[in-house]
Amino acid sequence: MAKRVKLLVGTNKGVFVYSSNEERKDWKLSGPYLSGWEAYSVLGDSRNGHALFAGTSHAAYGPSIRVSYDFGESWTQIEEGPRYSEESGFSLNRIWQLAKGAPSQPDTLYAGVEEAGLFVSHDRGVTWKELSGLTSHPSRPGWFPGAGGMCLHTIIVDPNRPERIWVAMSAVGVFRSEDGGETWQARNAGLARVPTGQPFEEVGYCIHKMVADPDNTDNLFMQEHCGVFKSEDGGDNWMPFEEGLTMKEGDEPFGFPFCVSPTGDLFIIPLESSEQRSMRDGKLLVYRRRGDEAAWLPIGDVLPEEQRHVSVLRDAMSVDSMDPYGIYFGTTSGELFCSLDRGVNWERLPGQLSRILSVKPWILEAEDED
Repeated sequence: MAKRVKLLVGTNKGVFVYSSNEERKDWKLSGPYLSGWEAYSVLGDSRNGHALFAGTSHAAYGPSIRVSYDFGESWTQIEEGPRYSEESGFSLNRIWQLAKGAPSQPDTLYAGVEEAGLFVSHDRGVTWKELSGLTSHPSRPGWFPGAGGMCLHTIIVDPNRPERIWVAMSAVGVFRSEDGGETWQARNAGLARVPTGQPFEEVGYCIHKMVADPDNTDNLFMQEHCGVFKSEDGGDNWMPFEEGLTMKEGDEPFGFPFCVSPTGDLFIIPLESSEQRSMRDGKLLVYRRRGDEAAWLPIGDVLPEEQRHVSVLRDAMSVDSMDPYGIYFGTTSGELFCSLDRGVNWERLPGQLSRILSVKPWILEAEDED
């Protein structure tokens, strides 16, 4: 059956939706929806009808989760959304990540928030509860925010063992649960710790983004503040995975987004350094590597004739599930790009948006198109 592709784009000024057929050559732009709201996370969920979720925040009105059942034309705020108790002493500032449960959990959603914590819904997003085993972890007094806040920005659920969950937080580290989120263990051995001055050695690791191999979740990959790492044992141990990323003296393997294709291709976009946080030499250059390859390769100079002194944020790069897959990323200057040949050639999608915070593809049956 023919497919339709929607590309959900969260910005600091609302949500935009790009629509195309399975060829992904021509795109129609709609929006902005929820104009004026930050949307750090967007998620399309077709497991029970078609629900478009957005994790929103506003300087005056605070954070919330909104849902649309008509592809963004109208929205409802979820009244019993994530919230900390007054007794916890934690504040909820943003919804950084929305993620689906495993295939065997069609009604389950997760939300990662700032201050760092994890919430779960088992009724398709209607009500949410805190997984307090994480926020009450003994190391919690040593959790420390990164420059963007103390955010839980990555949620990975094992598709075959839904009780096995990983989360990544800045500047805390990686935690794994084997019992559906009741209890958690820090999994940061081998990573480069940032100096926080805290006495808890198991935390203090500034993870920027983490992904799992689509065929084996024991194989994890991450962009960390101090480098790029790989684990082959579910996060128990980490090792550097940086070959090919330092092209000349002074280069650092620093960046934010990290994504993986259905076939196991890995993609990152390195930046100049932690201090500058802009494209190296103004080149908007994408790097690719398969898990079994010896090095990263710079395979896609997106705009070879132009200088681009911009950045790509941690959740602003993603891959769809089509064959061949499409890879997408958005910049802090509001440009969106797409490649259909494993990152070699790129097309710019229409429109100039505001600062792009999140990019997520949503695949639909053609008959479900609005």
